Amino acid sequence: MKEFDLIARLIPSLPTNVSVVQGAGDDCAIVEPGSPLTQTLLKVDAVVEGIHFLPETDPVRVGHKALGRCLSDVAAMGGIPVAGLVTLGLPSNHDPERIRHLYEGLGRLATRHGVAIVGGETTTSPERLWISVSLMGFVPRGKAVLRSGGCEGDAVFVTGELGGSLAGKHLDFEPRLEQGRWLAESGRVHAMLDLSDGLAGDLGHLLAANGGLGAELMATSLPISRAAIQRAREVPGARPPRAAALMDGEDFELLFTTSPKDAVPLLNAWKARFPDLRLTCIGRLTREPGIRLRTEQGLQVIPPRAYEHFA
Repeated sequence: MKEFDLIARLIPSLPTNVSVVQGAGDDCAIVEPGSPLTQTLLKVDAVVEGIHFLPETDPVRVGHKALGRCLSDVAAMGGIPVAGLVTLGLPSNHDPERIRHLYEGLGRLATRHGVAIVGGETTTSPERLWISVSLMGFVPRGKAVLRSGGCEGDAVFVTGELGGSLAGKHLDFEPRLEQGRWLAESGRVHAMLDLSDGLAGDLGHLLAANGGLGAELMATSLPISRAAIQRAREVPGARPPRAAALMDGEDFELLFTTSPKDAVPLLNAWKARFPDLRLTCIGRLTREPGIRLRTEQGLQVIPPRAYEHFA
């Protein structure tokens, strides 16, 4: 299918919302800005065949992941996503039905979270399919939760369960948008980010943003997913469940810190508001730099290892 035929086929199915003045199909989209009481969030992310998904991966799940990665970052700021642009790199022999299903998965997730898809670009990609999503959102002025607000002694919390990405979670995760907004509005969260590079790697990013603080984690408190445990039993060479929770990445949960005095009230309020989603205190921030894991054998130093595209 030729480029403009493909675009004409996709445009009618793109989700929209009340912020859109002019959607896809013109030289630019027009979106109403937020009020003077808000600030704009901007995010771009890409998924590439062979890196983030396989050629045989269900394209509905690929589309979900392509948008979901950006939504997860907006969640980590406590923001509200509004509008997205999608750029597709397509091999010359691409299957139009595969692209339709990709947009189906992307569109379902966009509709669920009120996100308009207002345009984008298509281009030839010599070797493989890739998708880049640019997302705009809003956050109340001065209320975005940054990575850099952590304090020595803060309790470290994580939502959900960790280590299930290689068992399929990286394609089916639900961005924690409602939870991120709730945490930001609570006024109790000091620092927050989403877990895309693995607990050890992303916690390392948070510590670096806070002047090189350290963290002590409790091995017995890590919320390890049953999928990670099952995979370790069934897949030869798979990481042990604890290592998977620390290193595998693409869990897309929220990691945040709060003061010790707010930890229990926040946890109790969370259980009342989100009874079906686990929230776990996994440790604390320390003055001593580095990440240490308290196990039955004592303290173990954990390298802040994150996925590196150019290693």
